[in-house]
Amino acid sequence: MSSLPPGQTETRKFPTTGETAPLASMSLENWRLIVEGVVDAPFTLTYPEFLTLPQRTLVMDVHCVTGWSHLGMAFEGLPLADLLDRARPQPNARFVEFIAYSARGHDTSLPLDVAREQCWLIHSADGAPLTPAHGFPLRVVTPGKYFYKSLKWVHRIVLLEQETLGFWERESAYHNHADPWNEERYDDRARFSREATRAFRQLETFDAYRQGRPQDVVLKANLSNWTPRTRDLHGLQLKSCNFRGADLSHANLRGANLTRSVFRGASLRDADLTGADLEGADFSGADLTGARLVDAALSSTTFFRITQKGAQISAMVDGMIVRGCSGLLEAQEAFLMRFVEVL
Repeated sequence: MSSLPPGQTETRKFPTTGETAPLASMSLENWRLIVEGVVDAPFTLTYPEFLTLPQRTLVMDVHCVTGWSHLGMAFEGLPLADLLDRARPQPNARFVEFIAYSARGHDTSLPLDVAREQCWLIHSADGAPLTPAHGFPLRVVTPGKYFYKSLKWVHRIVLLEQETLGFWERESAYHNHADPWNEERYDDRARFSREATRAFRQLETFDAYRQGRPQDVVLKANLSNWTPRTRDLHGLQLKSCNFRGADLSHANLRGANLTRSVFRGASLRDADLTGADLEGADFSGADLTGARLVDAALSSTTFFRITQKGAQISAMVDGMIVRGCSGLLEAQEAFLMRFVEVL
């Protein structure tokens, strides 16, 4: 078996994805880890108390749903099983929910047997304490799952009888199983139908898709060769969509979420992608002449690719502005720096 799941690119970086800061009110003095729910012995730990528990090292491969993989990362902490043994789950406990110190109330859940076998609570990565952006002071890591099942800033661990979907599964149609080897990134039940896609392509305004609701996510829509009737596409969530050959020149894509979408052969000349989430997007062969990529998320974003026959297919990037962006992987960063100033 390959060491990389399908659709992943190896990196030695540890990109930051998702929310990057815990609640402002959280501090080590008031931080608490609470283990509760369907257990016989609920308990609470302070951070110093957690650090007095026997600490161990876990070496695991990290696979982010956006498309990057960091193999062989070393994390320090302890297995969740240690805390579950102390809490003594009741016979009817079947799931574990993890809840974060975060502004949007991030959470995730796993079957109890999976969580007991795989999950760790860790405070350090590759010999250094976690940064706040990566979940300091404590986060969950779950080997064998996409990294959205590894909750940052863990606050509560709740044993449940019934499953509850996590934040990313509820809000972004991420797959609840999150198996990278089967490429379970998105729940295909939320995929845009042909009829819905046909109606979407004809819209003259997209205000109805800017309400911040789960149903506003346009998932895996075929928007190839599309020329939208308006250039105002700001704030839309167009995830894993096919934009091959689309005309998005001069489009306002500020704050849009275009993760895992494919733009091969599309025109984005002079498009404004300020603040856009472009993680895992494929721009190889696209025309990005004069486009603005300012404060955009670029982890696993592709600007060139090598075909099976060894040919390089590159984006046109003359005059493209790249400033304040985060997450570029090594090869893509080196490519861009040959042609544009990356600030």
